[in-house]
Amino acid sequence: MDEIRIDNLKIFAHHGVFEHENINGQNFFVNAVLYTDTERAGTLDNLELSTDYGSVCTLIHKTMTQNTFSLIESVAQKTALEILKNFPLIESVDIEIRKPEAPVEMDFESLSVKIHRGWHTAVIALGSNIGDSRKYIENAVEQFEKSEYIKDLKVSDLIVTKPYGYTEQDDFLNGALICKTVLSPHMLLDFIHSIENSADRVREIHWGPRTLDLDIIFYDDAVIDTPDLTVPHADMHNRTFVLEPLNSIAPYYRHPVLNLTVSQLLEKLKKND
Repeated sequence: MDEIRIDNLKIFAHHGVFEHENINGQNFFVNAVLYTDTERAGTLDNLELSTDYGSVCTLIHKTMTQNTFSLIESVAQKTALEILKNFPLIESVDIEIRKPEAPVEMDFESLSVKIHRGWHTAVIALGSNIGDSRKYIENAVEQFEKSEYIKDLKVSDLIVTKPYGYTEQDDFLNGALICKTVLSPHMLLDFIHSIENSADRVREIHWGPRTLDLDIIFYDDAVIDTPDLTVPHADMHNRTFVLEPLNSIAPYYRHPVLNLTVSQLLEKLKKND
């Protein structure tokens, strides 16, 4: 990936834990690396095919001067997010916020925080079998649409399916969505848990009835195995109610472990059934 670099952009702003920092302000320096593909712009010498780094500098200045944060971690996070939201050709960014006038009673040149943020592809399965299931799922999708951490949302049609695992319950309404997100896998998990909680989700019976069930199926081609998150979803390849909706919006998404596409997994499952 090509890089556009901005070095030591000087901005006077009001950020800090202490009140005098918020009132008096101080100088900050920003270093940014914008990861993007410049080949077409460079070949055709066309600004419209590139990212205007002058506009990026203006946006950084606006973000830092029109907000006040206690932590430079928050300054970096907000700056990275605004760049990613407003410049669609940029896939990811490095942002370093330097604070040479930090209130530390020792000799130092500068204190700084440096972060990397970028867009990732996430695939989420949707399900409900209690109450107004369609409304619960539609509300969940709406929260994805409204989130500043999500873009390029694509949602499948919903299908009615028989319960899986624990069968003594009502039929489910199932679907899937695919999107771009700047959230890490575990922050995405927190986000979908907050949506489930807003739907009064209660976790009492494994595979049991629920107002809303959101599962992370894929996150890029990541393989994650932690106590609270497994990606790809460990049982998705055995679930028609996951594969059918997903096949309608992302048939060529490839399972990073099984090395089969969603379409191939669905075909294999149907043959086995």
